[in-house]
Amino acid sequence: MKRIIITGATGMVGKAVLFEAIEDERISEILLITRTSVGIEHSKVKELLISRFEELPNLDVSLTPYDACFHCMGVSSVGMSEKDFNQVTFKLTKILIDALHQANPAMTVSYVSGAGTDSSEKGKVMWARVKGKTENYILNKGFKNTYMIRLGGLLPEKGIKSKTRWYNAIYFITRPLFPLLKLSKNIITTTNFGQAMINTLFFPPEKEILENRDLNRLANKT
Repeated sequence: MKRIIITGATGMVGKAVLFEAIEDERISEILLITRTSVGIEHSKVKELLISRFEELPNLDVSLTPYDACFHCMGVSSVGMSEKDFNQVTFKLTKILIDALHQANPAMTVSYVSGAGTDSSEKGKVMWARVKGKTENYILNKGFKNTYMIRLGGLLPEKGIKSKTRWYNAIYFITRPLFPLLKLSKNIITTTNFGQAMINTLFFPPEKEILENRDLNRLANKT
């Protein structure tokens, strides 16, 4: 039985992990670190509500008992300067990662970055550089296992919706194509994504960077 932490559970990606974790008998406890309540009441689920992520190191809460953190929190870079995007992506992640490592370096940490993330940190695409910098910090921190989740095309299931309106509009328009899109190993459903994330704890991948094709394979392991 595993105890896990999820960030970003109000969004589509984090909620995908949350839904599958609730249903998975191998998961005994779920701690949601979030600014606003997810609004789900379940015996497994606890919420740690924080208005500012910078408060995390000073809170009277123990992260030591947890086996894993699925860091799904993120924002779109559209309309943001590199300074602002770096603040909410790298700096807030660093606060979380430092707190987790201090509490339990044997923890497994999975970070959802995105397809196209730039590990060199030197490319022309701003968001990819910042995500690459964030990945590298986590990989070099010294946890037992770390997985960088370079998520690509994601199809919502089980009533999950994106917090971004125009994403939902695209999903609505393309929904008739979902059965065909699901045939591609480079597209993943929220169900398979959540299952794959949880399976990193029970079937640890050899690779540290996982893309949709890897995640689909991992989701089907039993």
